[in-house]
Amino acid sequence: MPTDKVLNLKTFLNPDETAAFVVNSWTKYSQNMADKRAEWAELDKYIFATDTTTTTNQALDWTHTVTIPKLTNIRDNLHSNYLSSLFPNDKWLSWLAHSQDAAKADVAKTMTSYMENKTREGGFRTTVSRLLYDYIDKGVAFTMPSFEVRYKVNDDERVTDFIGPKTNRISAYDIVFDPTAAAFENTWKIIRSIKTVGEVTKMVQTHPDQAFWQTALDRRMEFENRFSGLGIDDWEKASQYQMDGFGSLFEYYDSNSIEILEFYGDFYNPETGEVETDRMITVADRTTFIRNEKINTYNGKDQIRMVGWRLRPDNLWAMGPLDNLVGMQYRLDHLENMKANAVDLAVLAPTKIIGDVEEFEYAPLAEIHIDSKDSDVATLERSLSGVFAAKDEVAELEARMELYAGAPREAMGIRTAGEKTAFEVQALQNAAGRIFQEKIIQFELFLEQVLNDMLETAHRHLDVSDVIRIIDNDIGVAQFKNITKEDITADGILRPVGARHFAQQAQELQNLTGIFASPMAQVLAPHTSGIALARFVEDVIDLKGYRIFVPNIAVDEQQNTQSIVNQAQEDNIVAEGTSEEQLNEDIQEV
Repeated sequence: MPTDKVLNLKTFLNPDETAAFVVNSWTKYSQNMADKRAEWAELDKYIFATDTTTTTNQALDWTHTVTIPKLTNIRDNLHSNYLSSLFPNDKWLSWLAHSQDAAKADVAKTMTSYMENKTREGGFRTTVSRLLYDYIDKGVAFTMPSFEVRYKVNDDERVTDFIGPKTNRISAYDIVFDPTAAAFENTWKIIRSIKTVGEVTKMVQTHPDQAFWQTALDRRMEFENRFSGLGIDDWEKASQYQMDGFGSLFEYYDSNSIEILEFYGDFYNPETGEVETDRMITVADRTTFIRNEKINTYNGKDQIRMVGWRLRPDNLWAMGPLDNLVGMQYRLDHLENMKANAVDLAVLAPTKIIGDVEEFEYAPLAEIHIDSKDSDVATLERSLSGVFAAKDEVAELEARMELYAGAPREAMGIRTAGEKTAFEVQALQNAAGRIFQEKIIQFELFLEQVLNDMLETAHRHLDVSDVIRIIDNDIGVAQFKNITKEDITADGILRPVGARHFAQQAQELQNLTGIFASPMAQVLAPHTSGIALARFVEDVIDLKGYRIFVPNIAVDEQQNTQSIVNQAQEDNIVAEGTSEEQLNEDIQEV
């Protein structure tokens, strides 16, 4: 029979209609992801496995449990090459102006320098690295921007450590949405996060715009005062929800954590009977309604961004490059362990014993005593042909797995068989890497949205001047500039062009090399600008700042060298003439 306290707890845990809508939507779509999450879990086991005992290969009846980390190798290969393509050098970011004023050199320099500074100091490259792992492992990556103000204390004085926009990774486990929507931008989203009571308290005390969290703190305090005496059995009678990541609702409330569900999108308000568009609704503890506000961006839309590796028709949950390679990894481990056991059987073959034979030790020079002529000891037939066949199949499987993942072997520095010229190698590498280039450019377009969201976030929140450090690449000198909200106001967009620029330059250099190596070079020579060609090589090989290629610099340097040589010769002549005159004077004196 439920006690009064249990009945009160049931009432206390019963959310209002708005909170119930968010909680029920999260629960429904999170449960629908159960099969997908099981696939992710299986893939993770293979990626981080040290032997087959922790994978789905553990049921095989073999003594060896070796796992070949091929999925791990492909993952690391894709990640390192993706990251190197996105950030090939320090000049990976450009400004695309949409008006004449925004196209001015000083405006472009300010916009790119500001974001380069904030991405460098805000750990953007580290976050992108983690997003790339999501892109590879889960097939999807999610992020949204925030504005951070961070201080440090020096000699009891609070000094600004970082002011600016950042991008925040969202785990694929912590977001749900309608996967049947036409586009990710058009569907609602719910993001789950966990904060401690201390973190929420600090937010309330240090950020006036975060005062709405006080409702969650008051609710938690009321809960502790009213239901601290309940036992686990009482909780089981009253529980309505199962908190993700916690064993039970009792364990959740017994912890120092607050679960937060944030809804972004269009919401039907049952109290008013109206559809509220572009809303931001926050629910704590799956019971406490915190806020319902208009999304505070310039266009009123959320800034949650998503990118998928292999897109599905009519389903926004994309596949990753490793998803359909798990079965091949299973086969790979099976063959490797079967091969190892076959070698064991061939080297230490089973022994056939006929009749009564005294116990013996199977070892070199061992003696075997046989009592009768009908007794015998023999080693069964041994063959390694199956071992060699398995070895060839393992190598073939590994090559096919790399191919299917869009990771050409040339990206790992392994050259395919056959003699080729340098031009042929470059041509084959570009052709083999088209899948790779397409996938990384797809991710780069996602970063373009992320960077412009960060810039907008900075523009909305920057209410004081900020100092950024700018490096002049031509002279290598650090300069400091005050940045205000007006300085980062311009009509244009930021474009990360690392991967696209890198691929384009490689193709252009390859084509140009082929042309100059052909008979056409002599025909084109009178019409070729040496200065423009030097500029192209400097840009492609990334030699800016070294001033190796300067118009007619060789002529100036040769002229200067010749001038120094002439001066040295004159000095020698003068010195020699002075010596002869001095010698004549000495003779006359004698």
